[in-house]
Amino acid sequence: MVQSKIEGINDAFVQLADMAKALSHPARIQILEILTQKNTCICGEIVEMLPLSQSTVSQHLKELKRVGFIQGEIEGPKTCYCVDKKTIERARQLFTTLFSDVCKCC
Repeated sequence: MVQSKIEGINDAFVQLADMAKALSHPARIQILEILTQKNTCICGEIVEMLPLSQSTVSQHLKELKRVGFIQGEIEGPKTCYCVDKKTIERARQLFTTLFSDVCKCC
């Protein structure tokens, strides 16, 4: 049996790495900015606000939803998305902890 490469790694580090991976594309960061600024759930408007195809935007939304940054609710034929504030706060805490620890050595 092959052992997982992350076995024995702190769960918070694994979660933070997964969140960072989801943030590793500028379109995903822009989607989060759009949803944060709107401060409400929005449906098809996201596609209209980005210079990307609908299928590409859908893939980015899927990745953001996978790590919990956004939530999606089906309303008729559309899915409406909004920011998951609890997950965003968790990411903020993890990044703050990481960087505050890093800065102690400088």
